[in-house]
Amino acid sequence: VGKTTTIQLFLGFIEPTSGSARIKGLEVREHALETKKYLVYIPENVMLYPNLSGLENLEYFTTLAGCGDVEAGELRTTLIQAGLPEEAVDRPVGTYSKGMRQKVGIAMAIARRAELLLLDEPTSGLDPKASNEFSHLVTSMRDQGVAVLMATHDLFRSREIATRIGIMKQGVLVAQLDASDVSHTDLERIYLEHMHD
Repeated sequence: VGKTTTIQLFLGFIEPTSGSARIKGLEVREHALETKKYLVYIPENVMLYPNLSGLENLEYFTTLAGCGDVEAGELRTTLIQAGLPEEAVDRPVGTYSKGMRQKVGIAMAIARRAELLLLDEPTSGLDPKASNEFSHLVTSMRDQGVAVLMATHDLFRSREIATRIGIMKQGVLVAQLDASDVSHTDLERIYLEHMHD
């Protein structure tokens, strides 16, 4: 079980060989549909309909998730709140950068009032400015009570966003740290010690 596999367990895509994956105390395997109501998954590359605008994509996916009662004006505000430039809201997503697509993903989490955000390498391929903006968005959601599980190789961002950090090697959790107890330098040293055993 690796980082991405752990996320797949919480999504109910695969079953654990031992133990269990729980969301809000519910076993994912037994309550797959119910647990999905609480979460939003943002993969490394957010897949959206390229010919639809950011607003149209958000309308479509929130309706699909059973949140169709949200007004278009509120969704527009949500996209802007998620950091999408106002001029981009009505533009086709095919013209968006990766960072802009990630912001549509965050807007989905906000619109759905997600209680859990699953992120799989969300900052991979983002330039430093977009990565910083994404971190601020996720930190803001975390501070509002949203649980965040992020699989990443970006030690700097993980230390910045996390309250707890786990280091996995070949499917085994080899270290658990409180982010506030470790500096960026110490985190890198601990990571390298475990990866080169």
